[in-house]
Amino acid sequence: ARGPARHAAPPGPVPPGSSYTEIGNTNRALLPWLFLQKQKYNRMCCPIEGVKASPLQTEYRNKCEFLIGTGVNQEDKTVGCRLGKYKGGTCAVVEPFDTIHIPAVAKKVVKAFQDYIRSTPYSVYSPETYEGHWKQLTVRTSRFCRNGHIMAIVYFNPQKLSREELADLKAALAKHFTEGAGKESSITSLYFVEEGQRKSPNLEDLPLEHVAGDKYIYEELLGLRFRISPHAFFQVNTQAAEVLYAAIKEWAELSQESTVLDICCGTGTIGISLAKKVKKVIGIELCQEAVQDARANAQINELSNIEFHCGKAEDIVPSLINVLAPQNLITIVDPPRAGLHSKVILAIRRAEQLKKLIYVSCNPRAAMNNFVDLCRAPSNRVKGAAFRPVKAMAVDLFPQTKHCELLILFERVEYANGSSAEANPDAAQVAAEGDDSENLDGANPANTDANQAASVATDTACKEKEST
Repeated sequence: ARGPARHAAPPGPVPPGSSYTEIGNTNRALLPWLFLQKQKYNRMCCPIEGVKASPLQTEYRNKCEFLIGTGVNQEDKTVGCRLGKYKGGTCAVVEPFDTIHIPAVAKKVVKAFQDYIRSTPYSVYSPETYEGHWKQLTVRTSRFCRNGHIMAIVYFNPQKLSREELADLKAALAKHFTEGAGKESSITSLYFVEEGQRKSPNLEDLPLEHVAGDKYIYEELLGLRFRISPHAFFQVNTQAAEVLYAAIKEWAELSQESTVLDICCGTGTIGISLAKKVKKVIGIELCQEAVQDARANAQINELSNIEFHCGKAEDIVPSLINVLAPQNLITIVDPPRAGLHSKVILAIRRAEQLKKLIYVSCNPRAAMNNFVDLCRAPSNRVKGAAFRPVKAMAVDLFPQTKHCELLILFERVEYANGSSAEANPDAAQVAAEGDDSENLDGANPANTDANQAASVATDTACKEKEST
């Protein structure tokens, strides 16, 4: 999952039988198609191509975030996983050594780090009193080269420590992992973050200090090499990501005349994996570190037909689509949990030459607004013909949990004359839409076909996953 959401709160799931009467709230023109689809696909709006398994079922996570707190039996300075939510009244932390989804190399780093902090005079940070120092450990691992790469990021509240005391602490920490007992954990990259009272809720906004080893780790995916910096997004299950990207390539039906618009591209993995099959790839990403990695990754893999833009997708997409208008475009979006900004959806809807969109979602219920807005009827604000879901697939990126990645292919609705230009809605349709068609932020998105499709798709995928 990607970082904090920049969108509305997720709506709840929709009962499967409800959309017959409620679909008119967003797009009555899709009712005949919807009726046929539901007859074909067991009351769902599109076929679901099952759940593709992860090649690795255990020890698959390449990024793990561990809290530092008091153990279940009051052990001091315990590094691991919190047993419950803080707002639920528990701050107890349990060591991760018995978990099956965390790799052994990450557990080794946790043990070495826990031994080290227990030898220091600095206490654990308390979210209740705001006192103390040690806060969090993030471990990123890769399978690149024979021994792999390991990055550790330490989060520490400096409180009132002097610059000299902090410098001594960082030096001692680096020495522990490069010359001392922690050397056996084989860390190749070590960072230190001074995290006081945050001005932003995002860990990505905190300044990083490189204290030992290499600045980056590297990973291999689909025969390509990728550079990963501390805060850059990379799928947490590399081998399952290969399955996901292979499915995207198949669904995209690319040619040497295609241009791929990769929105929320992270370190460029999706676009780079497709670049040799297309004319051009354009990636958009908010995180500056990730964009720097993406550009480096394009160079590492000797790709010259790919470019990356740093900024909010809602600011960049409208102008880009205008420039790319004459080209054969396909858009792939892989946004944070809550989905794309409504302005991006508006821009995609207006770009009539864009016929196909592949949506990758790690939390479909949270992205419901996007699904609904892609499918709602044209209006004064929502220009351009609607999309409709054509097929869906789940990929088990998170084995041993109920979560999975959902892939949905949307295609532009074509009218009888072969045009996708918006039709003038009749009076009945306008009446049915009311004010809802103007509300692109999805005040009531739960009453829609697209919402039901994603909800049922998610539930079906989860049930199928649990039965395997």
